[in-house]
Amino acid sequence: QVQVVESGGGSVQPGGSLRLSCTASGSIASIYAMGWYRQAPGKQRELVATIRGGGITNYADSVKGRFTISRDNAKNTVFLQMNKLKPEDTAVYYCRYTDVNDYWGQGTQVTVSS
Repeated sequence: QVQVVESGGGSVQPGGSLRLSCTASGSIASIYAMGWYRQAPGKQRELVATIRGGGITNYADSVKGRFTISRDNAKNTVFLQMNKLKPEDTAVYYCRYTDVNDYWGQGTQVTVSS
């Protein structure tokens, strides 16, 4: 079993920044991917960014140039640096750990509002 815990959400004004963290613990595989997804009220959960063990990243078009995903392999932790936040970035952000199975965190709220 793997446990996934997110932190770092909060409220910010448009144009501001937030940094999310996510740590996986338990039976961590030697090869795994981690990523961030978000779900706004009334919408489906969508991919934000993912990162694989070799550092290969993938971003949703809506966040390219504003968000950066990074990873500390020694700590099984992934970060999401979010800059130039917009009201449409408001959502619950979920962390996902994937080896042969998927594990999700409980989510952290990000609210962008003036």
